[in-house]
Amino acid sequence: MATVTLKGNAIHTIGELPSKGSAAPDFNLTKVDLSSASLGDFDGKKVVLNIFPSIDTGTCAQSVRQFNKEASDLDNTVVLCISKDLPFAQARFCGAEGIKNVEMLSDFRDGNFGKSYGLQFSDGPLAPLHSRAVVVLDESRNVVYTEQVPETVDEPNYDSALEALKNA
Repeated sequence: MATVTLKGNAIHTIGELPSKGSAAPDFNLTKVDLSSASLGDFDGKKVVLNIFPSIDTGTCAQSVRQFNKEASDLDNTVVLCISKDLPFAQARFCGAEGIKNVEMLSDFRDGNFGKSYGLQFSDGPLAPLHSRAVVVLDESRNVVYTEQVPETVDEPNYDSALEALKNA
């Protein structure tokens, strides 16, 4: 279990993020067109998992905007923005913001992504949403970087994630 804060108040996740060097757990998430996506769909590419509670908060929205901007310059890389938001809300946000360089995925159906990655909140006002985290995978699905953002309202460390991606 990881302990993070929400505006200074301690909240917990159900587990820990996958460790660096481990194989990333597979997943089955929902795209904005309601089709399914699994980790295997991105075989041979570097993958950035930008994970957050809800696209309808300022910090979450900013992380999608920032990774969308950065993704336009990345070779052989896909940025997956993952939350439990309904695919309709994700599509609305991307349409309104002109987001085209990242792929939005939803864990709304069964929450298995949040459980297998250990980042579902177990208590506090955001339970059972996802905590804010970034996980970077190499082309072989191995975890090369993780960040469990300690304060939920803060943005992730984009520079560290992108540096790990370049070195993967």
